[in-house]
Amino acid sequence: MARSHGTGAFSREQFAVLGEGVVFETGVLVFHPETIEIGSAVYVGHYTILKGYHRNKMTIGDGTWIGQQCFLHSAGGLTIGRNVGIGPGVKIVTSAHRLDELDKPILHSTLDFLPVVIEDDADLGVGAVVLPGARIGRGAQVGAGAVVAGEVAPNTVVAGVPARPLRPRG
Repeated sequence: MARSHGTGAFSREQFAVLGEGVVFETGVLVFHPETIEIGSAVYVGHYTILKGYHRNKMTIGDGTWIGQQCFLHSAGGLTIGRNVGIGPGVKIVTSAHRLDELDKPILHSTLDFLPVVIEDDADLGVGAVVLPGARIGRGAQVGAGAVVAGEVAPNTVVAGVPARPLRPRG
């Protein structure tokens, strides 16, 4: 029988770290806040889900802005640097089901956990998707709707599915 993950209701005291001036808009849900560290002056938009996990942690640096209706998942570990912009509807996932266990439905196959790192000053456009194991370099720009499955070099603009470099930023 399946178990509920809970309501997502939280109090500020439950976080591993919670800096000053953090704004949680209406409808934000937080799971496993004890594994989440949030710096100062962070904005979390309406109806965003911060999906902590019983292992690994989610770290969000000072001055980061997270738009509405985002989904941030940290089962494999999630590190978001300082002054990162995360547009509305962005999805960041850190685990995926294995595809090589043909004797099982994919839903019941083993999960692989891989960390995601988003370095300082990066920006993720509206609706971007960041997959397990991705690393987005300092000052990189991920275009709206892009799917990032690997590494994005610092100060590079990427777009598309899968995300590909377009040009240097600047």
